[in-house]
Amino acid sequence: MPIATVNPATGETLKTYDALSAEDIEVKLARAAEAFAAYRTTTFFDRARLLQGAADLLEADAPDIARVMTTEMGKPVAAARAEAAKCAKTMRWYAEHAQHLLADEHPAESDVKDSGASRAHVRYRPLGPVLAVMPWNFPLWQVVRFAAPALMAGNVGLLKHASNVPQTALYLEDLFRRAGFPEGCFQTLLIGSGAVEDILRDERVVAATLTGSEPAGRSVAAIAGDEVKKTVLELGGSDPYVVMPSADVAKAAKTAVTARVQNNGQSCIAAKRFIVHEDVFEEFRDAFVAGMRALRVGDPLDEDTDVGPLASEQGRTDLEELVDDAVESGATVLCGGQRPKDFADRGWFYEPTVIADVTPEMRIHREETFGPVATLYRVADLDEAIEVANDTPFGLSSNLWTGDEDEIERFARDSGAGGVFVNGMTASHPALPFGGAKRSGYGRELSDHGIKEFCNITTVWVAA
Repeated sequence: MPIATVNPATGETLKTYDALSAEDIEVKLARAAEAFAAYRTTTFFDRARLLQGAADLLEADAPDIARVMTTEMGKPVAAARAEAAKCAKTMRWYAEHAQHLLADEHPAESDVKDSGASRAHVRYRPLGPVLAVMPWNFPLWQVVRFAAPALMAGNVGLLKHASNVPQTALYLEDLFRRAGFPEGCFQTLLIGSGAVEDILRDERVVAATLTGSEPAGRSVAAIAGDEVKKTVLELGGSDPYVVMPSADVAKAAKTAVTARVQNNGQSCIAAKRFIVHEDVFEEFRDAFVAGMRALRVGDPLDEDTDVGPLASEQGRTDLEELVDDAVESGATVLCGGQRPKDFADRGWFYEPTVIADVTPEMRIHREETFGPVATLYRVADLDEAIEVANDTPFGLSSNLWTGDEDEIERFARDSGAGGVFVNGMTASHPALPFGGAKRSGYGRELSDHGIKEFCNITTVWVAA
């Protein structure tokens, strides 16, 4: 895949870039190792000052970088500005909290004595250069949610971003440089996927984090495992959205529209499978379909656009194949299901779509729909809802709409996902851990769990 900005609203190639040579990569790796040797000894105060400066710059740059993101991957420009604001917020959160999150831990005095020590504590130390392999769908946020905690912990970052968002990738390196981070603390590697293995096997790279597809995750995990290097993986999801009779059905249906089409439907944590109790099925279905039909599909740079194009032509083709397979196998299209007529000759647009009568044999039941397509299920009770919700190889997040406390406790206990969101759509926040189970990956980002993923958790023991 070429390293290029291709506007998904028009199909026009705007900029192309040459991949780094082997010599260029060596320079970057050497610079990262040299930077870590000094940066690891800096104080939390120094790191926080730099990260706060990066947040200031990002907020000032938000209108411009938002337009770059929109032209690179198609998200509505208002959502792109919100993404930049969220990144700045997360930078500030880690700048303010990292010292507390990574403070030395002291066991109970009785346990210290029992170990034969006069004193003992646990210290969190940085690991070194970490390779981040990141996707295009949230081209700032996916990177910052790794970079902010990693830099505050004293690590340095090497970014291999998706090949269709090179301008955003280069912006991130420039942002941290302008904020005053020492040279080599955060570097962008304009490389193809074929160059990742050699970089990950380099002894100067100590760990990796990847957000992306399951095949990409398997590949990186296998290489890292062979080298005995730590990894964190977030590999997508097929999140369930369960609605029970005691829920505010009108609110659940309105929120469901946003939950499905956020980021043009290209979000790992977007609700994708809508599982509704039979007593409120028709009420939810009618409101949900009406909401999806009302969405405005159009130019993502237009402030009034709700849904822009998919990020790539292949992405739209993959989505169409899932829908076509479902229809051929007996599913019912309640709305959408095709390319918008107004954009038949340009861009990679697809109509907001709702599909009912889905069965387990259909591909769309098992595979992630990365675009504005929702599947709708009718269930008889919470037991069946949980069974359908968990009938997926993924386990990233889940949603439940109910007014029953017993149902909340039951769902929180039995959901197979890494997150359970009740009476609201899934969202990420720097104070809350983010990650999944099953084929959605392992490890956690954000919160204290995320910053500790790339730390050497060190026992310091002093004899009595």
